[in-house]
Amino acid sequence: MKLKAIIHDAEEGGFWAEVPAIPGCASQGETMEELLFNLREAIEGCLAIDIAPPQTGDAGRILEIAV
Repeated sequence: MKLKAIIHDAEEGGFWAEVPAIPGCASQGETMEELLFNLREAIEGCLAIDIAPPQTGDAGRILEIAV
């Protein structure tokens, strides 16, 4: 799997990055190597979360809304 990350220069030095395809997935590092290591761990952790599907019952519907 390939994911794109947006890398930013941190104000206090170093770098931080976010993964737009995984909301809330971000990490930081003092060097680019540290950032990449931490970002891989963050992605792994974000993808490892086991989310149970919502229980809707007989008449329920699931609607996904982007805001």
